[in-house]
Amino acid sequence: MKLERVGVSSFQVTLHAYELAALTSAARWVIEGSDGELPAEARAQLRQVLAEYEAQLARLHQEPDRS
Repeated sequence: MKLERVGVSSFQVTLHAYELAALTSAARWVIEGSDGELPAEARAQLRQVLAEYEAQLARLHQEPDRS
């Protein structure tokens, strides 16, 4: 995952296919009522995607403001 600021309130996100798949499967699971338990592999992928998102967001906050 890569986050880049392209405007004051706009970002460009570059995702690997598995990251996008993890996010869409989680969204689908929530939308469909969250019946049953999310598979362990899906939970692990989501944890990894969220950890990378948080790392990228922290990096963005450390960059000087370009406005």
